[in-house]
Amino acid sequence: MLRGLYGAASGMITQQRQQEALSNNIANANTPGYKADQTAIRAFPELLIQQSGGDTIPTTQGGFNIPLSRQLGGMNTGVYVQETIPHFAQGDINESGLPTDVAIQQGNVPDENGAIFFAVQNEDGDVRYTRNGNFTIDAEGFLVTNQGYYVLDEDGNNIQTDGTIETITPEGIIPTAGGDVTLGMQYAADANTLTKEGNDLFEGDAEAVPADADYVLHQGALEQSNVNTEQAMTDMMNAYRLFESNQRVLRVYDESLGKAVTEVGRLG
Repeated sequence: MLRGLYGAASGMITQQRQQEALSNNIANANTPGYKADQTAIRAFPELLIQQSGGDTIPTTQGGFNIPLSRQLGGMNTGVYVQETIPHFAQGDINESGLPTDVAIQQGNVPDENGAIFFAVQNEDGDVRYTRNGNFTIDAEGFLVTNQGYYVLDEDGNNIQTDGTIETITPEGIIPTAGGDVTLGMQYAADANTLTKEGNDLFEGDAEAVPADADYVLHQGALEQSNVNTEQAMTDMMNAYRLFESNQRVLRVYDESLGKAVTEVGRLG
């Protein structure tokens, strides 16, 4: 009976975490460049139940009896959320009209799970990656993200714009008073290995974009979130129903245990 309690409880915890991921996706449905989280749900190892004791098999040596063991079948021990993985499908490109906004439109890349990002510098000075091209210019004339992180060029330096940007070419070249500067685009061969750090940033291993990777940058536009709100709402309803089902199972087990303690115990 206790195994059933644990199985129902694990189902409730799993659906709660599923709800949290879906809620976060819906909350970021209008965040430029946001990549929806997907939860990978796995089952704990299955157990093989056997009946032991009871009937015995007599032996001819020494008069010993061997307990008869019979297989009763498998039993699942519950489920859990193994990991949460961002889904890197391309989002829609919508015009914003702001010259500092840049959208990545990704085409064919060498690797099945490859993805292209902007390189930025977080508050600790570490290089991170983002698909959110909602950039602006700070008081010192540097190109920054909407959270204030410096956008980096191809050499890993901050980009000084002298207070204005007129043109960003499809290749990412920005003409400035000090000469042309190229946006530091980075490529992750397996984007699934990147981890979300918050504020639209990803942490992990990336490199310069290979020559055979196909992409284009659109100035004055933003890549939209790839969250499918209708599907997310449907998944939330399913997760809620599954949570309720496990909750009812848990309540039945709890009532059965109560009877075992208060009623069956009195018979002795």
